[in-house]
Amino acid sequence: MRTYNHPDPEDFALERVFHALSDPVRLGIVLHLARVTEATCGELDGGRPKSSVSHHFRILREAGLVQTRVEGTVHQNMLRRAELDARFPGLMAAVVKQTL
Repeated sequence: MRTYNHPDPEDFALERVFHALSDPVRLGIVLHLARVTEATCGELDGGRPKSSVSHHFRILREAGLVQTRVEGTVHQNMLRRAELDARFPGLMAAVVKQTL
């Protein structure tokens, strides 16, 4: 079973978060996850090739925005909202508010 590395909240870097959010595809994934508890990669791929989606999720995970867990053959993704809010108070609220 594949496992993913996720940074600890104290290692979240604002420049990585901004970089991850600067891409419209990744921003769309984050906005979708802000509205649901979790979603599969298939729900979030927008019809894009698997390699492209994998790339976007890697950047989101490395920035600390998304946590991915494997359930059998399904990858469940969730926004690390509480951890992001603790590290960067108000940031995610502003992102979600400005883009909805």
